[in-house]
Amino acid sequence: MSEGGLVIRRLHFKGNEAFSADVLATAIATTSSSWFATFPLVSWIGLGEKRRLNERDLQSDVLRLRLFYMARGYLEVQVDTAIVRTARDAYLTFRIHEGEPVRVRSFEIQGLDTFPDREQLLKDLPLREGKPYDRTLVYVTADTIQTRLRNRGYAEALVLLGQHDVDREHRAASVSLNVQPGITAVIGEIHVQGTRIIDSAFVRSLLATEPGREYRERDIAQSQLNLYRSELFRFASVRLDTAHFVPGSGVVPVTISVREGPMHRIRLALGYGTNDCFRTGAGWTARNALGSGQVFDVSAQVSKLGVGRPFGAGLENSFLCSALKEDSTGSFRANYNVTTSFRRPVFLSPANSLTLSLFAERRSEFAVYLREDVGGSFTLIRETADRIPISLTYRLSYGRTRASAASFCAFFNACTEDDVSQLRQQRPLATLTLGATRSRVNNPLDPSRGSNWSAEVTHSSTALGSSRFEQFTRLIGDASAYWPVGGSVLALHARGGMIVAPRLVLGGGATNFVPPEQRFYAGGPNDVRGYNRNQLGPLVYVVRESVLDSAGNVPVGLPEDSVRIAATGGNSIVIANAELRIPSPFFTDRLRFALFVDGGSVWQRGGKGPGSTLAFRITPGVGLRFVTPLGPARVDAAYNPYTLLGGPLYKILPTGELVLIQDNYSKTVKTGRGLVFQFSVGHAF
Repeated sequence: MSEGGLVIRRLHFKGNEAFSADVLATAIATTSSSWFATFPLVSWIGLGEKRRLNERDLQSDVLRLRLFYMARGYLEVQVDTAIVRTARDAYLTFRIHEGEPVRVRSFEIQGLDTFPDREQLLKDLPLREGKPYDRTLVYVTADTIQTRLRNRGYAEALVLLGQHDVDREHRAASVSLNVQPGITAVIGEIHVQGTRIIDSAFVRSLLATEPGREYRERDIAQSQLNLYRSELFRFASVRLDTAHFVPGSGVVPVTISVREGPMHRIRLALGYGTNDCFRTGAGWTARNALGSGQVFDVSAQVSKLGVGRPFGAGLENSFLCSALKEDSTGSFRANYNVTTSFRRPVFLSPANSLTLSLFAERRSEFAVYLREDVGGSFTLIRETADRIPISLTYRLSYGRTRASAASFCAFFNACTEDDVSQLRQQRPLATLTLGATRSRVNNPLDPSRGSNWSAEVTHSSTALGSSRFEQFTRLIGDASAYWPVGGSVLALHARGGMIVAPRLVLGGGATNFVPPEQRFYAGGPNDVRGYNRNQLGPLVYVVRESVLDSAGNVPVGLPEDSVRIAATGGNSIVIANAELRIPSPFFTDRLRFALFVDGGSVWQRGGKGPGSTLAFRITPGVGLRFVTPLGPARVDAAYNPYTLLGGPLYKILPTGELVLIQDNYSKTVKTGRGLVFQFSVGHAF
């Protein structure tokens, strides 16, 4: 036997029906070795985290399991162990005979005979007649009733455990609770402690209650959350003022204790990304600006450093930023953003905040477009009682979009220089966006349990202030969920969206024009990883006139490097992902494996030819995850069995105009199929 004891190669529960093995495993000290150390086909290699058998813990675990069952009404439970030992390993089984549980024969709640809302107050309680006599649920039920009363204004409500009779012979229990609601109460004086710079009146304005309002415990909790959300305090506490509280008075004084945070903050950032090359940013924040809790912020970011003018250094020709070498649309100039914002944490209600912003920016999408804007926005955010922020944003900007001429020609019937120039002109864009987000995950950077969802609708029209070239309605929804599976994590994700736009008449005819920066694109490290960035969906191809033969046709053996791909995006999108994140058998805290399947489609609803219908593509793959303070660094390899979608092939004339030379051109098999490698930081979803 090794010095540390036998390696537990299997931990199994047999005979358990009322509780799952995962639940029982949390009640004992003995734990199984990791999957790599227990799965027969790979355990012989010696990989995986190994757990050792402790005989003393094992004896105590038998008692722990008995107490676990007995506390939940299974008084006749029997627990035994069966161990198969080898020279180095142990195979452990807990054999459980649960027996019949003691059930709740009667459940009486006293003290609420004249309560006006008794039926609603006692609705759906955890403990019920006919169910096993679970003592933990007795306490949970008492706490549930007490919390419900305190949220109805009964600040001094108490729920006491009454007489409990257990008839072992007939396996029946009688349970009673004694409820003392007291009288309804209102909020009394509110005292503020710990303020130095911030006005105490502003602190009171952040509360979800006020003097004279009926006492509700959830308002106290929400008030504390509002204080932290203001970003003004390092510490905040809202509680009953016991020093001034008089029992039975019906008045609840409240004390707010805070510790102010720094009023000014400077931020500096430097980073690198495969599609940004090098980037940097800086910011300055002044809290409690103008003395009423407002937050004033100035920030600036620059990306494409080393690639885009005027900060180009030829790094697109190096391994550092080689991914941007083919991006002559979005990476030939540096991207930037300068934003000044003024946020009021309380606007008409503590649940509302208002932010006013002015900005100037240049942003791009890989090989698709480059957008330059100056403008402003205001955003109203309301936090609902279920902690779901709902935002309404009006944004007005003046700018223009540079995109591939082939994109304008193929999907917007703008093939002449006049039409393309018209679409590239500077014009106003005004949007009204309504969005909602719900996040319930245990770790925002590396979730292993919970879910996220978001929904957003954006509308642009001349009534809001947009140009007639910038009218559309865009809807998008996104959802993800995470479940622990043993030591692994199963993650699922789905996204769907659509855009509608009115008909626009150009020189080439009528079309539903949607600005390139508002369209949907897919392919890359964060959606369908079997495709290079933005190459899932409608595409067009462009060649220079000089590479064609004397008749202006595509010659046999045309070098692929001479054909440039331009993603045009679509007005509809569907994405679905499934990923199993598995801990590594070595460097367990830093390294993980991933198995994933991505699927999706981007198409031009109402269009013609390739890319006009839903064509769902599925690409499976494997990956490595390296844990960092900023989230996992990812290396993914996805298999793509498809060729790239065909599309029109244009030749570009020296004048800049485009001429269609082939309706449905597609690159060879080598371009679309095979392994596609993706590098990124942070989970794909």
